[in-house]
Amino acid sequence: MLPLLRLARKLIGWIDFLALTTLVYLLSWLPWRGTHPVARLFHAWCRAFVRALDVDLRLHQKNRRRLPEHFILIANHPAAFEDIGIPALFDVVSLAKAEVRDWFIAGRISRAAGTLYVDRDDPQSRDQAVEAMVSAVNAGRNICLYPEGGCKGRRLHGEFRSGAFEVSIRTGVPILPLFLHYEAQDDFEWQPPYHLPHKIWHMTTTRNNRANFYVYDPLDPKDYPDKYAMRAAAYEMYARWNAQYLE
Repeated sequence: MLPLLRLARKLIGWIDFLALTTLVYLLSWLPWRGTHPVARLFHAWCRAFVRALDVDLRLHQKNRRRLPEHFILIANHPAAFEDIGIPALFDVVSLAKAEVRDWFIAGRISRAAGTLYVDRDDPQSRDQAVEAMVSAVNAGRNICLYPEGGCKGRRLHGEFRSGAFEVSIRTGVPILPLFLHYEAQDDFEWQPPYHLPHKIWHMTTTRNNRANFYVYDPLDPKDYPDKYAMRAAAYEMYARWNAQYLE
């Protein structure tokens, strides 16, 4: 009976998601000044996508202090799921690789939602992305990015890039660290030779659909002399969580 219930839940989830996607996609063609209507619906669209994938998304509040209303969210990046999982839980504008802009349907929706883009291999593009993030944060938006610089697999990459920490130092807005752990790592990890359609199938058919997102106390930029010291402190924390949850 349980497999039948899960199948029914998935079917209902996909019907709901496809209907909302049709609406959001059509709205994305509307010219609009200021915040686009798609940006207001993006949180709901991401939550519908999570339900369609039938992922058991859990937010674990490890923070000891109340979370700030204005923040720069960073996370490790083992899978494609966090690109919808994080906006499903947090009001953020994400920084994505430039290729996402041209993805079928999702690319247009992400553009209308206000997503920021960067060509990770182009230093000029990275500099422009930092300026765009500073502008977004100074305008009152929360942003989300992955300091590993891309989807690096289930284990923490060997270093962090400094963009998120530069934005924090320049704006005075704290870094909110989120550590991601998928219990069925083989099904969620996004690495070659698989492409996004493969991973969507793997995620929606996994036997263990639990995704654990652990949020911790923010890092205040006033506590660090520069972006490099802040980056080092953040990486040390992530290395500790990597050992705690994944080793």
